[in-house]
Amino acid sequence: MDQRLNIVGLGVADVAAATDFYRRLGWKPSSASNPAITFMNAGGVVISLFQRAALLEEAGVDDRAGAGSPGVTLACNMETREKVDAVLAEAVAAGATLTAPAVDRDWGGYSGYFTDPDGHAWEIAWNPFISLQPDGSLHLPD
Repeated sequence: MDQRLNIVGLGVADVAAATDFYRRLGWKPSSASNPAITFMNAGGVVISLFQRAALLEEAGVDDRAGAGSPGVTLACNMETREKVDAVLAEAVAAGATLTAPAVDRDWGGYSGYFTDPDGHAWEIAWNPFISLQPDGSLHLPD
C-alpha cells in the first residue's frame, strides 16, 4: 500500500447542514460533490462529508452499541480497480480485517474497506471522476 492519505471521510448527521456549516467557515465544495456527499480540498488532503449511518454501512462497520467507530474513515485512492483489489489483499495479509469487499458503488466508482488492528476504517477506492496526480495526491474539479 502506498504511504499516502487522500481523503478523510467525516460521517455526519445531515450532509446538507454540514456542507452549509463548512461553507459558512469559507470552505468551498467541489463540483465533484452531489447531494449524498460533499468533497472539499483541504491543503493536499480532501475532506468528504457523508451521512454517518450510510458511511458505516458502506464500510461494513457495526456501531449499534455506540462504542465503535466515531464515523470517520481514511481513504486512499488508486489508479485502477485492480490496484484496489491488490491493496485490500495486501492489507489483509498484513493483519487488517476486511469489513467490506470491493464492489462497484452507486456513485460510479469501485471500493472496499478494511479496519486496522485498532479498528480504524480505511477505504481503498478507484474513482473515475477524480484525477490522481503523479505524486499520489488528488485533483478535485473546482
